[in-house]
Amino acid sequence: MDSIVILGSGGMLGSDVVSAFSARGCPVVGFDQPAWDITRHDARQEAIAAGDVIINCAAYTDVDGAESNQQLATSVNGEAVGELGLLAAAAGRRVVHFSTDFVFDGTKEDPYIEDDAPCPISVYGHSKLLGESMLAASGCDYLTVRLQWTYGRHGENFFTRLLKWAETRDVLQVVDDQIGSPTATVDVAETVCELVEKSAGGTLHYAASEYGSRYEIAAFAMATLAPACSIVPCGSDAFKS
Repeated sequence: MDSIVILGSGGMLGSDVVSAFSARGCPVVGFDQPAWDITRHDARQEAIAAGDVIINCAAYTDVDGAESNQQLATSVNGEAVGELGLLAAAAGRRVVHFSTDFVFDGTKEDPYIEDDAPCPISVYGHSKLLGESMLAASGCDYLTVRLQWTYGRHGENFFTRLLKWAETRDVLQVVDDQIGSPTATVDVAETVCELVEKSAGGTLHYAASEYGSRYEIAAFAMATLAPACSIVPCGSDAFKS
């Protein structure tokens, strides 16, 4: 049985990945901040030496913050991933890496497929695409799973932010021109276990089957979670400075 190394093991996704592999009886080793930092070469070496399959849940995920922290986002999401791949190739390890739909510009009306050409428009998207490209070029045995709109029990996400805002506001504006599929990290974790068991490789897309606008999803969720708060639709332009 392969031993599993999970980077970013304390995060929203990483926590569920740890639980999923542990439930299957796999030996699991986790690494996370502040004691471990993917941008450090010695930390990457330590992770590679710790097991057979390296699952990278570590990431800089602040999409807006990346615009003013380009160097950090590029280091974490791009360069560190590529260097992890080089170490994995030399040691004969497999790498499972998570990317994002932000590698696309979001203008396609139909769902994106794996063969669509990436065209990021944000610093975050560019940093994630760099990580994908460098990992693929590293020569290691890899699987990149692109996710979108994830939520889970162990971290901040769209729904926790809505609830936080609802504590101090009676009305929330939510955009109705962004469409997506809210995807539970617990489901991602179970799927990744199956993909690892099947030795899947290359680049795959994973998202929940149901979809809607951010407004539609927010209105549906808040009707139960915070019914006193009104959810009203608006366009993305309402949030542009």
